[in-house]
Amino acid sequence: MVFGKIDYLNLLPFYVFLKKNLKSSSEKTALALKKGVPAQINEMFDKKRIDCAVISSIKSFGYKCTNLGIVAQDEVLSVLVILGDDKKDSESKTSNALASVLDVKGQVIIGDKALKAYLNGADAVDLAKEWKKRHKLPFVFARLCFHLHGERIKKLSENFLKTKTKIPYYIIKKYSQKTGIEIKNIEKYLQKISYKIGKKEELSLKIFKNECRKKGLL
Repeated sequence: MVFGKIDYLNLLPFYVFLKKNLKSSSEKTALALKKGVPAQINEMFDKKRIDCAVISSIKSFGYKCTNLGIVAQDEVLSVLVILGDDKKDSESKTSNALASVLDVKGQVIIGDKALKAYLNGADAVDLAKEWKKRHKLPFVFARLCFHLHGERIKKLSENFLKTKTKIPYYIIKKYSQKTGIEIKNIEKYLQKISYKIGKKEELSLKIFKNECRKKGLL
């Protein structure tokens, strides 16, 4: 089984869990090698170079998916539009589409660089917060989807959602050194992320899908 990995902070708890629960060293090696930004993982998944991955919500429609994803119940801090001239972020189709359906103009930035911009006081709109304001629902940025090994993937996702994964201090410290984000801010940020896709999240996905269709994005 070949897992694709989005190397952002928001999925750190899931990958810590996977590292403990993947069966073989070859699977763990694949997880370490098959990584990239969301757009790259989407492409690898589309071309079936990987068996499963957390892929952008806008790309997940039509694929087999679990009830695990990247969810923001309110503000997310890492998906922003910096007010000014329109500019899309090549790393994420979902965030670009979300800015479009919300009609928020400016530069879309996502991931760790967006979190750093937020912490540095950027004049920006938090897209998840804006979605919550308009629809009274959480926003689902990505979903765990698969081509193969469906039963095993579903079991892994169920176990993860039932488990409170503790991230070892040395791993958080490593990410802090890599990103330049203080440990306390990483911990605060991860509290903003949830992973279970329940009824409200499913409804939110349905609304997002319909809004994307209206905009000609699907």
